Amino acid sequence: MKRQLHRSPAISRLFVMFSTLRKRVLSLPRSSKRAILVGFDVIALAFVLWASFSLRYDRWELPSNLDEWLIVTSAPVIGIPIFVRMGLYRAVVRYLPERAIWTIVQAMALAAILWVLLAFLSEMTGRGIVPRSVPVIYWALGTLALTGSRLIAKWIFWPTSRSALLKLPAVVIYGAGEAGTQLATSLRKSHFIAGFLDDDATLHRREVVGIKVFAPSYLPSLVRDFGVKQVILSMPSLSATRRKEIVRDISQHGVKVQSLPGIADLVTGKYLVSQIHEIEVDELLGRSSVPPDANLIREMIVGRTIMVTGAGGSIGSELCRKIAQWRPQRLVLFESNEFALYKIEMELHTQKDVAVVPVLGSVTNAQRVISAIKENSVEVVFHAAAHKHVPLVEANAFEGIYNNVFGTKVIADAAFEFGVKNFVLISTDKAVRPTNVMGATKRWAELIVREKAAQALEQHTGQRFCAVRFGNVLGSNGSVVPLFKEQIARGGPVTLTDRAMTRYFMSIQEAAELIVQAGALSEGGDVFLLDMGEPILISDLAENMVRLAGLTVRSDDNPEGDIEIVAIGKRPGEKMFEELFYDSSSATPTRHPKILRGRGQLAQSVSIAPRLDELRNALSVGDEKAARAVLFSLIAERDSAHVDTTKLAQG
Repeated sequence: MKRQLHRSPAISRLFVMFSTLRKRVLSLPRSSKRAILVGFDVIALAFVLWASFSLRYDRWELPSNLDEWLIVTSAPVIGIPIFVRMGLYRAVVRYLPERAIWTIVQAMALAAILWVLLAFLSEMTGRGIVPRSVPVIYWALGTLALTGSRLIAKWIFWPTSRSALLKLPAVVIYGAGEAGTQLATSLRKSHFIAGFLDDDATLHRREVVGIKVFAPSYLPSLVRDFGVKQVILSMPSLSATRRKEIVRDISQHGVKVQSLPGIADLVTGKYLVSQIHEIEVDELLGRSSVPPDANLIREMIVGRTIMVTGAGGSIGSELCRKIAQWRPQRLVLFESNEFALYKIEMELHTQKDVAVVPVLGSVTNAQRVISAIKENSVEVVFHAAAHKHVPLVEANAFEGIYNNVFGTKVIADAAFEFGVKNFVLISTDKAVRPTNVMGATKRWAELIVREKAAQALEQHTGQRFCAVRFGNVLGSNGSVVPLFKEQIARGGPVTLTDRAMTRYFMSIQEAAELIVQAGALSEGGDVFLLDMGEPILISDLAENMVRLAGLTVRSDDNPEGDIEIVAIGKRPGEKMFEELFYDSSSATPTRHPKILRGRGQLAQSVSIAPRLDELRNALSVGDEKAARAVLFSLIAERDSAHVDTTKLAQG
């Protein structure tokens, strides 16, 4: 017992000395650590070759002449350059993967073969015969010495206990630049960083802050060797197109992709772990961003009283957020859904210097609309209130017609009567050659707004009425994105109507920003068309969302995948593809590269008042068939008067 008590302080001192030595070694610069490793290998190879001869001759004596010393020192002379070439000194010993042992075996085998060649040449010059067993012993002992030394060093200098580190999530950082290195430093205590990926070929197989840099094609190996489940994009200045390509390639390997925010968002210049965010599907659109025209937004918003109908909806609420940032005199929120109105009002109240007026009511209630416009002296109206869900409106045609057509009529009339200077209708690509009630009602809304624009022009009121037409916005209420997210969260299947179906998509933030700027470009009677880019296959969107969740798509080629994608067939009124133009040749550019003007479609003034009466009569008697007939017949007449639809469809 006394001996144990006396030994305890000694053992403690040994542990302290070992810990101090370990810290000092770890604090050495990378070049010093590499020099120590090379020095050890020089001694180890010389010793191993001497031991190989000693085992063969069963005689353990130190070299006694120059020839014997030359033979012993020839081992490191040949071996070290080979080890350098094969990258044995590029790997960080603490993070050395077990599969690197195979590289050591290969390097040692090549060193042994070249040494045998040297020995053979030496025999030809009369310097003695080398027994055939010596190279085999040399290779075996050398492999054992090199792998053993590195594994022991890995165990000693492992940054924390092996079992604890293996429990840490393994991540790969895409981008070995300044942002990536700062991120790696922040993550090291909480994550095991398996490596960097970078497009720069000059960095490949090198090390940055002690972490190896690989080509992007090496990701499957890192996933296999380290169980990587997460890749973080750390290139804030990356273009949208390149980001889309990278995310598409990475997500195919069943890993979750996250990202640092764009460089414009990092005002502090510091990269923090808390700034990592999930890649959203709208980041995969590959759309080139165009900075907003501040003059257009200022002209439309600053110091004016703005009213947004449907202010609690997806488009309406985003419009309110954008408008509130540009110091309007007053922002009137017109919304029929009490909870939606409460949410957007509470959100906007957190912003300073924004006078918010919530108005609960329906756009079909003329008295409520007139009261809101008149009492607040509204100067600008963004009309976003509408029923937009195609299958629901198709199944509830009366309500869709009443809200979308007559609601637009009510608010357009009130805006005209009480001197609203700018009226902007939020329309949809489904209004082009509509095949469903929702699209047809939005086309009627465009015609109503055009008629008001013509009336303002005839009476020289100076009022400007226009419509802004665009496709789907990602994440809007009732869109496929929230539906797909919910289905993926439940484990699938993800359901879509047809694998060949395409749609135009843009982010909801971009749509709201462009709507405001389009309104400022209006000259009266315009239909503005937002540049939606190229249409996207719905099936591609679904697959991208599955991969962004870190899951794989189950298919015939991958029966073990996580989420199945199932086509259930088209719903009533759905198109296989959508269009933005009746006649693309009539669209002219504006001062904003993402906004086109389709004035040619609205050149002729066609009074729709008689047809509105017919539609109202059909609703009053509950004749849905007659209502549908009136709804689509006016559009057919209007379209045939201006374009050859068959020719355009074939074109």
